Amino acid sequence: MATAGQRAGYGALDPSSRVPLYHQIYIVLRNQITSGQLGTGDRVPGEQELAEIFDVSRITAKRALNEMAAAGLVVRERGRGTRVVQRPSTPPVTASLEGWLENISAMGIETEARVLEFGYVPADDDVAEALGVAPGSPVQRSVRVRLLDGETMSYLTTWLPEDIGRGIEPDDLGRTALLTLLERAGVQIASAQQTVTASMAEPAVAAGLGVDPGAPLLEVRRRVLDVDGRPVEYIRVLYRPDRYSFNMNLQRVRSDGGNRWATQQARDNDTERAEDQ
Repeated sequence: MATAGQRAGYGALDPSSRVPLYHQIYIVLRNQITSGQLGTGDRVPGEQELAEIFDVSRITAKRALNEMAAAGLVVRERGRGTRVVQRPSTPPVTASLEGWLENISAMGIETEARVLEFGYVPADDDVAEALGVAPGSPVQRSVRVRLLDGETMSYLTTWLPEDIGRGIEPDDLGRTALLTLLERAGVQIASAQQTVTASMAEPAVAAGLGVDPGAPLLEVRRRVLDVDGRPVEYIRVLYRPDRYSFNMNLQRVRSDGGNRWATQQARDNDTERAEDQ
């Protein structure tokens, strides 16, 4: 049964972790701010609300909010609650880095996927914008972990428009790469927009990947478009840096704007195994 935190989109804490519960809550809220899910001026749940969401004492919730305030991320005002006061000053760099995706058929051989969660949920603002649907519209949401040689490598959360998702079941996601399923359903995939940044493992993610809450992770967000420019998939992938790395070969090239670096479509397969999500 889903916890209150999972139903609210926050995930669950890990009571057995060495990381204190208040700091686990801090990590969850901090990630929401740095990812843009909570913007400047947005309200953060108060002590009582956090206590109910995460099933902790009010003292624990208060300590988490105090840590947020001490880090300069929120301001706490009597009668007005807790609000976000800081967002990253500049957006993360986005780039088109070709060669990150392996051939679809190869991934079914090299990796294994396990489905942790599957269902239909109302699209929050971030997902609604990514998929081009109205906030609150039902979308398919799945959570998977991918393993390489029996070891967890990545934690994937995927959202699909409802009309596309209805043709895909949990068993399908455990056996076949999602892009393959989409193409088999007649979706003509044409392009993707990808953002890469750093993140910290929230408690639910940490449990799925077998790392400690707060562990550093590589985060990739990708929006996949069909030939008509319609968003057909939105995915957030969190990678363990000890199990996954990206390598790029660069060339110095001349252009009208001066010399610059350009990527080559090459990589070292011994150290990088990209995946077709």
